[in-house]
Amino acid sequence: MYLGDGCISKAQRVWHLRVSLDKKYPGIIDACREAIDILMPTQRAAVHPRRTGCSDVSHYSKHWPCLFPQRGPGPKHTRPIRLEPWQQTLVDIATEDFVRGLIDSDGCRVVANDRGVRSVRYHFSNKSDDILNLFTAALDHLGIPWTRNRADTIAVYRKAATARMDQFVGPKSAARPPLVA
Repeated sequence: MYLGDGCISKAQRVWHLRVSLDKKYPGIIDACREAIDILMPTQRAAVHPRRTGCSDVSHYSKHWPCLFPQRGPGPKHTRPIRLEPWQQTLVDIATEDFVRGLIDSDGCRVVANDRGVRSVRYHFSNKSDDILNLFTAALDHLGIPWTRNRADTIAVYRKAATARMDQFVGPKSAARPPLVA
């Protein structure tokens, strides 16, 4: 979720991780908070209402730059986003959780009406080509076909592919188990 709606900033002698999420989906907010709590068990992550429609899940720690070496000044799409080998190993182990975290932050599940036929689609949008490439590599790892229908958007629309994604992503309003930390 950090790669989508998260940021890390310096706060005096520690670092502040903040993930901004839509208040309409309390299950996603809870899953994000629980994942941070698993990573940092001695101090609970906080949830703060930030502005109309959003809540921030946040946590202060000296360790965030170690866990997220991708952090840096400016927007993510203006700097390289590469996974360290140990991070890639974790993504390979928990690929479904990685995809779900990206969809939960910068994606959506749409139920369309194609000439009277119900059709489920997933979309993931991000300005960073590197993050888009991480997402498509994860889909490839899972054997899920995708298409890039715009410069900043990946779509999954084939019936078998969306059914596979429904097994571990599903509607954002559904209850969410914690992401693997």
